[in-house]
Amino acid sequence: MYKKEVLKNGLRLITIPLKNSRSVTILILVATGSKYETKEINGISHFLEHMFFKGTKKRPTVRDISETLDKIGGEYNAFTSKDVTGVWAKVATPYMETALDWAADILLNSKFEEKEIEKEKGVIIEELNMYLDTPASYVTDLFEELLYKNQPAGWKIIGEKENILNLNREKIVKYWNEHYTSENTVICIAGSFKPALIKKKVMKFFKDLKRKPTPSKAEVKEVQTKPEILIHSKNTDQTHLCLGVRAYNIFDKRREALTLLGVILGGGMSSRLFLSVRGENALAYYISSSFEANPDTGYLVTHAGVKNESVHKAVELILKEYRDLKEKKISQGELKKAKDYVKGKLALSLESSDAWASFYASQEILREKILTPEEKIKRIEKVTINDIKKVAEDIFLPQKLNMALIGPFKEEDKKIFEEVLII
Repeated sequence: MYKKEVLKNGLRLITIPLKNSRSVTILILVATGSKYETKEINGISHFLEHMFFKGTKKRPTVRDISETLDKIGGEYNAFTSKDVTGVWAKVATPYMETALDWAADILLNSKFEEKEIEKEKGVIIEELNMYLDTPASYVTDLFEELLYKNQPAGWKIIGEKENILNLNREKIVKYWNEHYTSENTVICIAGSFKPALIKKKVMKFFKDLKRKPTPSKAEVKEVQTKPEILIHSKNTDQTHLCLGVRAYNIFDKRREALTLLGVILGGGMSSRLFLSVRGENALAYYISSSFEANPDTGYLVTHAGVKNESVHKAVELILKEYRDLKEKKISQGELKKAKDYVKGKLALSLESSDAWASFYASQEILREKILTPEEKIKRIEKVTINDIKKVAEDIFLPQKLNMALIGPFKEEDKKIFEEVLII
């Protein structure tokens, strides 16, 4: 059973003792990401995450940072999303204090040297180039850009090249000072450890994390009256597309029903879309559907890579399944199958200490409310056939429909796609 405490400095600590585990994961999540940025500094959250690995007073070099955990066989990394920045370390149980020291050091004592900032600009630009050359991933960014346009929710997490080149130490230190505060941070420790000692150890390393007001993010505005399309012209051998609808945020009571609807559509190799688009018509290698939700907004999206000459046919098949869910009730057997799928996936996803840490900490940082796996399953079990029908009727509407695609098409092809985009 997990335990949540708020420490003296406002830091939230979640502990999850796991029997039979030989490892400990330390996950630190900070409520900051690209949604908290302005246009001028878009990409700074991600850039700052990189700078945590460039040296501290105690560990002055990149090698010193990495070698600390490499020499004990630890695993570690960091990540940035639109809402959250995270740093984590997973080590064998005897090295827990080393990992705590390391995590606190890079978060609280990084030097952010100007020379290292200049060097890292090249690394991040190459990361951006790699991402832009991976259409299966990049099309998701384009889909969110289509949904949210020119506001933080629609910008790239990594930022644009011009912004990356314009960042400097003053901007980075200012952003770090404003956002990396105790009340804005969750520390989660999962695995094999002595619960009685953990609070004292965390305070030992994180006592200098200050309590101060933290900036809020801009409210996301959603305005749409008809189906919208974004075409990114690229000479590809395969068209990558995201076709979906605006939906619900993580606080909405309909999210479990929408999760199951996404599974029915495109969760697994026996889902409706997989069987139709790939199995029966052989138009795609990959196709899936999922419900993506955050504190501000949410959407259901189908993600696929299809033959260039068969895009229109694939889109028609996807939309047919959308319409069928809106117009006809699913069977009891299909509902049970979707519920069992979600329960099985949840069980499989919680097989390691890092998975448990992520499960609990992400809920706390995003929702400030934690549901146990058992509580999540209870909510899933309560969903009815009528619940799914009502959700389908609510979301599968022309004014909520969006499609982004990357392929050998031009802007004038929009008109052709608009004729197909009927729901």
